Amino acid sequence: MAAATGPDGVGHVRYTFRLRVSSAARGVLMAEWDRCRWVWNECVSKSRAVHLHNKATGGRRTCGPAQLDRMLTQARKAIPWLREGSSVPQQQIIRDFGKSRAKAHKDIEDRLPMARRAGMPRHKKKREARPTLNYTRRGFSLKDGRLHLAGGIALTVVWSRKLPADPSSVRVYRDAVGHWYASFVVPAEIQPLPQTGAVIGIDWGVKDTATTTSDTHDLPHAGHGGKARQKLTRYDRMMARRKPKKGQAASKGYREAKRLRAKLHKKVARRRQDTGRKWAKSVVADHDALAVEDFKPKFLARTSMARKAADAAIGATKQALIEMGRKHGRAVHLVHPAHTTMDCAQCGARAKHALPLGERTYTCTACGTVSPRDKNSARVMLVRAGLDPAGAEGIRPPGAPPQVAA
Repeated sequence: MAAATGPDGVGHVRYTFRLRVSSAARGVLMAEWDRCRWVWNECVSKSRAVHLHNKATGGRRTCGPAQLDRMLTQARKAIPWLREGSSVPQQQIIRDFGKSRAKAHKDIEDRLPMARRAGMPRHKKKREARPTLNYTRRGFSLKDGRLHLAGGIALTVVWSRKLPADPSSVRVYRDAVGHWYASFVVPAEIQPLPQTGAVIGIDWGVKDTATTTSDTHDLPHAGHGGKARQKLTRYDRMMARRKPKKGQAASKGYREAKRLRAKLHKKVARRRQDTGRKWAKSVVADHDALAVEDFKPKFLARTSMARKAADAAIGATKQALIEMGRKHGRAVHLVHPAHTTMDCAQCGARAKHALPLGERTYTCTACGTVSPRDKNSARVMLVRAGLDPAGAEGIRPPGAPPQVAA
């Protein structure tokens, strides 16, 4: 289950289920994807043409959803092959294109660095783009436990659990391994847990994925990626030996090595997800309020800690914690991470210099408190979120005000 934004805005979640796809259904799905991919590529070409025209003439032509919808209507009238498919996923891929293009323009307007920009939408290549079909309520139905899509496509769903409500939309997609999934968007429901009266502060790190104010809820670094690195290296070498030359189709051996590599990556990702969700559930079940460091692990990607930070899956674990807190009605406070390693949780004094990573013990020069560095940071989260008695008395270190995760 993952958070999602439904047609009505926030307050929706995704329930994802495996699909059993027959060879006939697979052929129809791929035909639908070919049409949607063609529509996407036409949108990209139209957008680039409008941009070049405006740049050359100084005009102000637009390429929004309204213009692209008219283009699709004309194309469906003129091209029988396009008209054979359902209009629902074709219209939805225009919406996806509009969102992608708007995000790219927003990043340019915000003057983000090139490395952080989303980038303008590009053409989807036949052998590289993964099939993804989106259907609104009028494009699918659930009958006799099967998923019926517009165009007469019937798919068998592996119902690992029940849907809490009628879905408003569904996304049918294929992953890198070749498995098909259906992701339903349903309204979120609160499942309250008994009150415990306990609070907890959480600090993210690389040595330990999460350090908390409770010793029993610390999350050590599992190292799932390190355990699979030997096999991943083997598959990488297999792909490197069989890599096709530019312009040539990949061999069967290359595709098989690529599939094995993707399968192992997916296995590692599932282990990380399972570890993060189980830990998040235990934290949420035992505490009424959570003060969580609003940590952005993206900046670690260019450091020497990049591999270990990626293996820790801090971002996914943090998201699982927020979603679990929202699901069970717990208060989750996102605390700004600035100076959390320099402030003293006991008296609020701030160190004059940032602590080097090798120094794992925090010693306050004002009150003389000595504690592990990460434990002190976890207690600072509580103080800044106003969940600690010291914070309630006004002894609160300066910093950005905490956010409450919606």
